[in-house]
Amino acid sequence: LLIVVVIIGIIAAIAIPNLLAARRAANEGSAQASLRTIHGAQATYQNTIGIGDFANALTDLRSQSLVDTSLGSGDKSGYAFAVTRQLRNNSNSAQHCAFATPEAFGSILGVGLRDFGVATPGVIYSAPAPSMSVMSCTGGTLSSSVPSAVTGS
Repeated sequence: LLIVVVIIGIIAAIAIPNLLAARRAANEGSAQASLRTIHGAQATYQNTIGIGDFANALTDLRSQSLVDTSLGSGDKSGYAFAVTRQLRNNSNSAQHCAFATPEAFGSILGVGLRDFGVATPGVIYSAPAPSMSVMSCTGGTLSSSVPSAVTGS
């Protein structure tokens, strides 16, 4: 019986880190997909309800049924989402940015290791969490001290 318990313990020690890594990867993938959804919803909003301007908040997109209630609340798959916009004027077109940051970060119990952002052009960028303070939106483009485009997802 003791040998069986030891074997189960060894298997658990091997499997649990892989399970946590798979959960983090799934949460990060969900955050990227949610940013794509927000970007598409913003384009729809701009060309219909917004009359050339983007939505000011996720609740605006949710009230028009452009995003689901979970994403519209700003919280999905352990990530917190936020949107910003710049209204159009005589010299600039309307711009928007959306951000996703893990509610808990870290390699052991965190839901994700990276922050994500998307701006008007639609390229999703990532930066090591926590970077919301360094990832910002200016004129519809993302800037960060360490951004990198997300590829292959």
